[in-house]
Amino acid sequence: MKLRYFAWVRERVGRGEEEIALPADIGTVNDLMSWLAGRGEEYAHAFENPKIIRAAIDRNHVRPDTAIAGAQEIAFFPPMTGG
Repeated sequence: MKLRYFAWVRERVGRGEEEIALPADIGTVNDLMSWLAGRGEEYAHAFENPKIIRAAIDRNHVRPDTAIAGAQEIAFFPPMTGG
């Protein structure tokens, strides 16, 4: 599965994207963020407040409780503001 990171999430993780194999027990976007936060200090910092991070599965915005089964790409980004 491809993971993509944008804006300050990318800066904190230290990369824009990566390919990973997820453990079988990761079922939702929330599960994935929790798992990522345990991957190291940079991920813990990026995902320290998962309630404000937005996600998209295969370029469609989704809620944190959305199942990730069958996803090809999941993107994470901070809240967007207009201006």
